[in-house]
Amino acid sequence: MPILASRSLSLLIVAALIAWGIWLAQDAAGRVLSFSLLTGSAFGIVLQRGRFCFLCNLRDFVERRDAAGLVAILSALAAGIVLYQVILGAWVPVPQPDRLPPGAHIGPVGLVLAAAAFAFGLGMAISGSCLSAHLYRLGEGAFGSIVALAGAGLGFLLGFSTWNFLYTSTVFNDPPLWLPGIFGYAAALGISLSALGLIAFLVLRRAQRPENGLSPPQPFEAIFIRRWPPVITGLLVAVIGAIAYLRVAPLGVTAELGSLVRTAGLSAGLVPETLVGLDTVRGCLSAVKTAVLSPNGVFVIGLVLASLSSALASGQFRPSWPNAGGLAARFAGGVLMGWGAMTGLGCTVGVLLSGIQAGAVSGWVFLISATAGALAGLTGLRRLGA
Repeated sequence: MPILASRSLSLLIVAALIAWGIWLAQDAAGRVLSFSLLTGSAFGIVLQRGRFCFLCNLRDFVERRDAAGLVAILSALAAGIVLYQVILGAWVPVPQPDRLPPGAHIGPVGLVLAAAAFAFGLGMAISGSCLSAHLYRLGEGAFGSIVALAGAGLGFLLGFSTWNFLYTSTVFNDPPLWLPGIFGYAAALGISLSALGLIAFLVLRRAQRPENGLSPPQPFEAIFIRRWPPVITGLLVAVIGAIAYLRVAPLGVTAELGSLVRTAGLSAGLVPETLVGLDTVRGCLSAVKTAVLSPNGVFVIGLVLASLSSALASGQFRPSWPNAGGLAARFAGGVLMGWGAMTGLGCTVGVLLSGIQAGAVSGWVFLISATAGALAGLTGLRRLGA
């Protein structure tokens, strides 16, 4: 597509998103949807411009010792922890273990969470991206991500089928651990930032210095063409996450997909009528849909359309469709991610990012287990020559 036509289409998409947001904001309920749409749009632009993808960034470091992506993730976590503490300190002035902050993604910590996160990480490696990255890459024209999302839908269905057994076996007894509730805000902040600092030290120690032969970019090129610097990307992700939590809910991308699958599965008799305890735990929960539009649904729509607009503006919209082997890998990886996201109550955004920022131990367990699963998957694929 000629660049002029591409950028004109990009502007039209932005104008359509703004107009939709204004139209939604005509009443109180619509203002929440409007805010979620615009927040999702901002998130989509930052993901696309900063290439903020957990699996891609981990793979860049493993294969090329390129630490830029991991620095962006660590920056997002560190800045988000600080911003969340400001909000949480106002909402819960005296933290206690049994008084969790409202809406925060502080999930139960146990073997099910670890297994779910490992399966999610393995699925990331097999499918090529995490779920949030599949959504923004869909905006770039990577249409194979549709197959990965379809596989995730099947994975959610399997998750609903196994939930009652897992919950009654162990999850009901797994505690939701909140670091500020255990240690206080100051100590929790110190522990979390120290852990991130140690990870950053180990990553940067093994990183290769990038060969930057590029000339300094002009402002337009720096904003719309080249990849955004990792620290700026991380800070923007943290700010969006804090604002979203303050106004609506913590960031997450799986609640709408899970709700669609649960609603359809109930109608077809494939999902149990009762999912015991699901409404009592924290995370990206899948509820039966009672309205066409939901805050998480318009958030995801805004993410994909804004990523498309950003990719068109930068000339990075490249329609592609994988071969049969690629499609099978995306579907299989999607199934693992869907099962992991349902039973782990979220993904790399909902549990890992939002959870760690809120001081949830479940976020750290997801980080460790999902990383282990992703590394196992990448190692296996390399040995298979894939």
